[in-house]
Amino acid sequence: MTAVSARGLFRATGKKSKPVVQRNLDGTYERVDGLEREKDDFYPTPPEPTRALLHAENNRLKEFGTIWEPAAGDGAMVREMESVGLTVRASDLIDRGCDADIRSFYDFPAAPARAIVTNPPFSECGWGNGKARWLKHALDVLDVDYMALLMNWGWPGAGGLGPFYAAHPPARVYLMRWKIDFTGQGAPPMLNAWFVWDRAWRGETVLRMLDRKDARQAELFGEAA
Repeated sequence: MTAVSARGLFRATGKKSKPVVQRNLDGTYERVDGLEREKDDFYPTPPEPTRALLHAENNRLKEFGTIWEPAAGDGAMVREMESVGLTVRASDLIDRGCDADIRSFYDFPAAPARAIVTNPPFSECGWGNGKARWLKHALDVLDVDYMALLMNWGWPGAGGLGPFYAAHPPARVYLMRWKIDFTGQGAPPMLNAWFVWDRAWRGETVLRMLDRKDARQAELFGEAA
């Protein structure tokens, strides 16, 4: 993920988190005023959300020669996609050791791949600050054919996003029915979803559910074979 993103508990509002139950290194739990914020808002994506998406979308993703991960961070999503046989092009604003192209997403005048899968900087995908800048660059400037973004389930309800959402309705939305622990300090109170834009899709947006059991790595290896 990029240095400008604010993920996990913090990315939805940019405000301080409320008191939460934190998991300590010794496995015990305690109530704390808020989770400690990481430098540059760097919160690697746990494997389960990516595996769940691959369980649902792997056949479609295999139709693209290469997948672009433009907020690659330490390569968490890259490794999951490569494990099922996908070729991945990684880029990010900061070098975190995953052999990514160190470059701003906005510096790409053309997409290095026709499909994007990433956990994007939420602050630039909402309306209050970003005015959907990240999504507009992907869909209008780079004109990608496919994009799967891991975002807050409540993202479509942000004030001001109505016209953008009407112009660019996703093909599929996958609500993840468990709370993702981005920080390692306890899961946040919100739910997340994969929003998938696919130019090959015709029709209304399809809502589907993903459970933790959908992150079945053994079955994914079987599909990729």
